[in-house]
Amino acid sequence: MKSVILPATNENKLVLITGSARRLGKEIALAVAAAGYAVIIHTSRSFSDAEDLVSQIINLGGKAKYISADFSIPEKANEIFIKTFADEENLFALINNASIFEPGNFIGTSYESWQMHFAVNLTTPFLISQAFAKRVGKNSGRIINILDWRALRPGKDHFSYTISKSALVAMTKAMALALAPNITVNGLALGAILPPSDGGSDSIIKSVPLGRWGNNKEVTDTVLFLLTGPEYITGEIIHLDGGRHLV
Repeated sequence: MKSVILPATNENKLVLITGSARRLGKEIALAVAAAGYAVIIHTSRSFSDAEDLVSQIINLGGKAKYISADFSIPEKANEIFIKTFADEENLFALINNASIFEPGNFIGTSYESWQMHFAVNLTTPFLISQAFAKRVGKNSGRIINILDWRALRPGKDHFSYTISKSALVAMTKAMALALAPNITVNGLALGAILPPSDGGSDSIIKSVPLGRWGNNKEVTDTVLFLLTGPEYITGEIIHLDGGRHLV
């Protein structure tokens, strides 16, 4: 990220990014702020990380604040987002990034795991997208759902996660129809983005046609394209996976 937030015509537009206090969500928040947008950081429990990120953005000349909401309790999370949206005049975009990702095959998947994945990865994004759309009304707006290439080609592993993300793909397309013409809805299906810190899983990229890991900048560049690019794109799922979904 550059040392100074660049001046932009987006300063009066507000973007809320869920799950953005750490990791990839943090990188997205920093890139969105650098593009001149005011940002709302969301976290479930990483409060100190969220506070640090808000301070970092403000110190660079941007505008930011954070909210906390537990996505595993959709009704309560939705109440927080409804209140947050009601207090904002320049709401422009919602980036649904927050999710959980736990292993489990079909037989081994518990009811609790199933319920948790659907609450966090689908039900709460549905409710807050609905609240966002109601608040935006007839103004222009954008929703970006962060997906997974597996959601387009479901397999037998990470069963609850994959099915919940597959449902989010379907919801992305249905919302694009429902919210046209003023709110566009698109998805970004990610593949192998940066190796885990343990460094022991390079075998994952053996199935990637481009033969390498993706990086954070490629993700943030694509998010910014969906945020700032043509308004004539909606209902689209962009694969940022090095071609993994093709094989």
